[in-house]
Amino acid sequence: MDTENNQENKSTDDAKATDGLVEKMPVKKIKRQATQAELDHPLHGVKLVTILEDVVDFYGWEYLAKEVNILCFKHNPTIKVSLKFLRKFDWAREHVEDIYMDMLNEEVYQRVLAKKKAENKI
Repeated sequence: MDTENNQENKSTDDAKATDGLVEKMPVKKIKRQATQAELDHPLHGVKLVTILEDVVDFYGWEYLAKEVNILCFKHNPTIKVSLKFLRKFDWAREHVEDIYMDMLNEEVYQRVLAKKKAENKI
């Protein structure tokens, strides 16, 4: 009887090999390293939420509605709805990113002018 039970219950080792095929363990994926050009890009690591919030704080919804002609900026604009739209449509996201880049350049220019004015007053 013991031999019959052992032969019937030997499914522990056979579960891995079925019909001559051996199940392989999943291979760990290796993350792709960012190139130097990607690391040097000014938008690298900046989230879309941060971009939209900064642009809205600096320019306002009216300016965004005029520059990027989409309804979520014109009628009852909210961050949540705008983010959903920008994530769905690349062309709109690219427009907002361009406005953000212009804003960064403008802010840097304003800081340099402010420092020069402060140095001349002293």
